[in-house]
Amino acid sequence: MKTRGEAETKAPFSYPVKVGHISANAVTVRLSADEREREALAELWQVLAVDELSAELQIARWKKDGVRLKGHVTARLQQACVVTLEPVASVISEDFEQIFVPEGSKLARFMTGENAELVLDPDGPDIPETFEGDTIDAGATVAEMVALAIDPYPRKSDVEFQDHIESDASAGDGKPNPFAVLKDWKNKE
Repeated sequence: MKTRGEAETKAPFSYPVKVGHISANAVTVRLSADEREREALAELWQVLAVDELSAELQIARWKKDGVRLKGHVTARLQQACVVTLEPVASVISEDFEQIFVPEGSKLARFMTGENAELVLDPDGPDIPETFEGDTIDAGATVAEMVALAIDPYPRKSDVEFQDHIESDASAGDGKPNPFAVLKDWKNKE
């Protein structure tokens, strides 16, 4: 886990929120990445370009000392096609919700059964994230939500993979087998 100082200096898109200033009534915040931040995110996500990154968040207190970020994130990216390496435009539009609780909070502890197995519902709510100090980074959360939604294998719509069959060793294509010298190796011992 990164220390708070490392996370603040290395986050390419950051919007720190002081937890002590958050009320029970949700506050709407609109975030948008500038050109420098988009270039840093493109490098981090290993995409060709990030043309747009914006989010609209509702930030509110959750239970006694937690924070709830709820909102919608929109991003336009340029990725390399996995077949042709030509640029492919990708649009990400995702709703998300993330809960943050302070380290050591009872709300962050996992409940385990008798045999100490942790059972999570994949369709259920996410486990709250913990934070230390008095600040959470809403920008880093937005960037993380986009990173999770990026297509790992972007492909142009009109491009298909071609069938490829490895050469058959018994076909005798005239190329010497580099392992032929090893066939009698075990017998020489």
